[in-house]
Amino acid sequence: MQRTRRFRRATRLAGLLTAGALLAACGAGGRPDDGDGKPAAEAGITEDTIRIGAHFPLTGVAAPGYSEIPSGHKAYYDYVNANGGVNGRKIEYVVKDDAYNPTNTSTVTNELVLKEEIFGMVAGLGTPTHSAVVDFLNAEKVPDLMVSSGSLMWGDDPAKRPYSFGWQPDYMIEGKIIGQWVKENMPDAKVGLFLQDDDFGRDGEAGARKYIDDQIVETVKYTPGNTDVAPQLAALQAAGVDLVLGFNVPSYTALSQLTAMKINFGAKWFYSNVGSDPALVGSLLARFSEGKVKGSAGLLDGILTTEYIPGTDATDSEWLKLWQKVWDAHGAEGELTNYRIYGLSQAYTFVQGLQAAGDNPTREGVVEALEKVGSTLEGPGLAPFRYSEDSHLGISGMEVVRLKDGKGEALTPVLVTDIGDAPIKEDDSAAKDAPPANGIPDVQPAF
Repeated sequence: MQRTRRFRRATRLAGLLTAGALLAACGAGGRPDDGDGKPAAEAGITEDTIRIGAHFPLTGVAAPGYSEIPSGHKAYYDYVNANGGVNGRKIEYVVKDDAYNPTNTSTVTNELVLKEEIFGMVAGLGTPTHSAVVDFLNAEKVPDLMVSSGSLMWGDDPAKRPYSFGWQPDYMIEGKIIGQWVKENMPDAKVGLFLQDDDFGRDGEAGARKYIDDQIVETVKYTPGNTDVAPQLAALQAAGVDLVLGFNVPSYTALSQLTAMKINFGAKWFYSNVGSDPALVGSLLARFSEGKVKGSAGLLDGILTTEYIPGTDATDSEWLKLWQKVWDAHGAEGELTNYRIYGLSQAYTFVQGLQAAGDNPTREGVVEALEKVGSTLEGPGLAPFRYSEDSHLGISGMEVVRLKDGKGEALTPVLVTDIGDAPIKEDDSAAKDAPPANGIPDVQPAF
């Protein structure tokens, strides 16, 4: 059953349909009539299939970890397909490699939209990469769902980008929660910021500064692709920093840790969830050091981070048990990882959105359905979604954890908030959700 929550009756955003187009022939969320009483064709949909797509770094510097996410999606879609699909339609997931290069992202997105004729983009990854295509997708009225990035760009202004939806907690609320924890638990720390030089770093910094602006003594940034971070860490060391907040991807967690070892920089580290997967960072440390540092999740013992979905260490989680079942039956080669769990979790949300759009989903209908019932959707997320006609931002919170032996030890309850000056509160309502017995959601049409 869905959680019961109040929500406003959704109205279509201005611009979702061209002036008066097809209003007489189309019910809310339904497919336009082609003139003989039958639904007209919608891009990416047949009677038996629905084709969606995504861009991911399957190769290149960001491939470690991130390249595993689409295999989680595919495993869950195959599981759903094996159980009849969604309203009788099998889900086809077309993934193209952009190597974490925005120019490539534009090229493959054009291919997905114009050649593959996808119904929607689902889980396209990366702040710098997806920024290159978000306006194109909205101009083409292609649903841009569950973007794999916490940038505010995907969800804080639905009037500007009505077809885009975030999924994970945005970097501003993560920065706020991190900042509050530091203020309450390390009020005397001299804080340095290690930031990716894009919206990822900027949004995280803005959130943290709401609580610890007076504690921040140095800020450094890196450009993705430049692997020499010695100047940045030297600057933090020279400023007397004893706590570094890192808003960076996993490869730069490994690079920053190796560089800190080389220059004997002994500050404590608090990494954004994005860059803190113990198993991946441990393997990257071994690779980047050419074996001098032995790969082990325990190498990150004592590091602080955040969590918003149960991972491979949550052995008592019913969601992890479901993901393991799905992966064992439909997964590709390799074991279940946190990145595959991320993909499985996103896929579960997409299936709910598709169910909510009804028997004959349209692109506009999926958007309207998520706006109308998105805040009630269930899943493994520890905090509720924020979807509404006024916000397309994703999961609303997380917990602070300390890593030990590759596992996260919770230091806080689930904390939820919103962008801006919204307060931080405790809310574990979503964390109590359990998956349905058959592993497939059952969301009723929103219209």
